[in-house]
Amino acid sequence: MLQRMESLRLLIVADDPLARAGLSMLLDQNPDCVVIDQIGSGEITAVSLNTPAPDVIIWDVGWEAAAILPDWAEIDLPVIALLADSEDVPTVWACGVQGLLSRDIDSRRLVLAAQAAAQKLVVVEPSFTGAFAMDTGEGRETAVSPADLTPREAEVLQLLAEGLTNKAIAQQLDISDHTVKFHVNAIMSKLGAQSRTEAVVRATRLGLILL
Repeated sequence: MLQRMESLRLLIVADDPLARAGLSMLLDQNPDCVVIDQIGSGEITAVSLNTPAPDVIIWDVGWEAAAILPDWAEIDLPVIALLADSEDVPTVWACGVQGLLSRDIDSRRLVLAAQAAAQKLVVVEPSFTGAFAMDTGEGRETAVSPADLTPREAEVLQLLAEGLTNKAIAQQLDISDHTVKFHVNAIMSKLGAQSRTEAVVRATRLGLILL
């Protein structure tokens, strides 16, 4: 389970001043976070990320991705990108972000996502999962959506992400260990994963695990 984080420090990045102000006002209403600064994407420098350092960067991409985007991979901080359209998902994902969410997301879910990102988890809007496929490492790709998993598989997957053993999952869902193993194998097959851990990582990236 995710640990509750207090006073999560957020840096807002957006080229539109109105978007920056709107996000800041939205997030300031949540007691679990504090907006330490709001800047444009052209201001991302070592100086702007000095003291106090943010826990997570919230980046409003705007109505469409610009021709030149920041290289977030060079910054050792988790970045959550807010998108208006799923068409920008592949381009923005390639910038090195850790999260892809809709610009319409409410403050509660955004803060929950930021808390997850601060703990090195990947967060992806479920509606964006179809915009990119995953390389399984075996020369083939798999794009899995929530609809591809049965309700029981989705339950098992969520509990796997929480670190529960097969026996613990069986007890919680009131099913046999053998049935849990069957569901785990089905989940791994659908995700093209070779282990439980890899299945959780892939599912997290695809937005199949809910916060």
